[in-house]
Amino acid sequence: MLVNDPDLALPHSGPARRTPRFMLSGRLVVVVAILVFAASLRTAVTSIAPLLTRIGDEMGFGATTIGLIGMMPTAMFGIAGFLAPALSRRIGLENLTLAAVVATGAGIALRATSSSAGVLLLWSGLALLGMGIGNIVIPPLVKRYFSDRIALMSTAYITFVQLGTAVPAALAVPVADAHGWRISLAMWALVPAMALLPWIGIAAARRRRRDDDAATERVTGLWRTPLAWGMTFMFGMTSLVTYSLFTWLPTMISDAGGSDQLGGAVVAVFSALGFIGTLVAPAVCARFRNPFGFAAFFTICLAVGLAGITWAPMSGTWVWVALLGVGPTTFPMALTLINLRTRSDAESAALSGFAQGVGYLLACTGPLFVGVLHEATRGWTLPTAFLFIAVAAIAAGAAVACRPLPIVVEDVPLPQNGPDDLAGQP
Repeated sequence: MLVNDPDLALPHSGPARRTPRFMLSGRLVVVVAILVFAASLRTAVTSIAPLLTRIGDEMGFGATTIGLIGMMPTAMFGIAGFLAPALSRRIGLENLTLAAVVATGAGIALRATSSSAGVLLLWSGLALLGMGIGNIVIPPLVKRYFSDRIALMSTAYITFVQLGTAVPAALAVPVADAHGWRISLAMWALVPAMALLPWIGIAAARRRRRDDDAATERVTGLWRTPLAWGMTFMFGMTSLVTYSLFTWLPTMISDAGGSDQLGGAVVAVFSALGFIGTLVAPAVCARFRNPFGFAAFFTICLAVGLAGITWAPMSGTWVWVALLGVGPTTFPMALTLINLRTRSDAESAALSGFAQGVGYLLACTGPLFVGVLHEATRGWTLPTAFLFIAVAAIAAGAAVACRPLPIVVEDVPLPQNGPDDLAGQP
């Protein structure tokens, strides 16, 4: 049941009902903790990208290392997807989140002290692993504490993820010019640092509540369910297309005769339009029993935008970019559906880990394959055909993920711990 208790870390993992004094309840601290950590989930990626050439000149690495750093985020996010559900069952959702906050902050801070490419990769990997675990645990945290406000909290935390994507990219070069690239990288460790104290309190409060009525469960058979694969393709293929466009849109514009400034502006607008999807998708998914019509519309936007930017890039450029920017709204839709199609926070954690784990590993191949196909053909027709296949996979996955049916898996209760252990932890 949904327990109406102002305790800081009391979960709400049963059937949803409205809580009139939502923002006045003890859950306010959890809101702050989730949103601040969400703001740090992309900072290690976008704060370093504009500075890689500058850092490479100082450390003596080139395009190969830069390419490896570019592939690390999706690869580490995928690995985190496989690790997080098991770690969550072992040490608890809140404890795992606290560890992810520490790893993210420590990795961001320590990589700013790097003196070689190897050390930079090591500490970047730590930060990205923490961020990847954060990607996985936030949906089940929303399910646990805010089952009566899933759409609202999904909108809020995805918005903070978007802010944490855009702001570091915008400030990276100006801060590096004024204070050096090390300060420009290190300052983003302050964001997870601000989340540290709230998560210490939440994890401690959770450990004190040994009478929690939620059973610890292990979800099995997930890989056999159509919903899990539908969600994976909806999430993973959207990420593949998005990361490919982030990487190659400037080159497509340049090859068509556009300036570097135009290429940069195109990427900025493409990224900014993601905020529209963040604000719209959770409400749409919560309001409509089957939101596939919206998902189909967004995939059509992607397909038309891809066709336009490939075969008429300098005619109607901003129309194509607008369509491409709106298309990835299927990404926040997938994140919201993870909670709407599961019955407990254990199922949410398992589905989140599976969909994001497999999905991000698929996504990390996108920019590479587009580059290989472009290099082989010296054109954009074949790379765009590859992205059309990915868009079709988004639509196919969404057709399954949007159906108003809960995931059908086996929830196996785990043995209860003794009175001195953390009984009731997921």
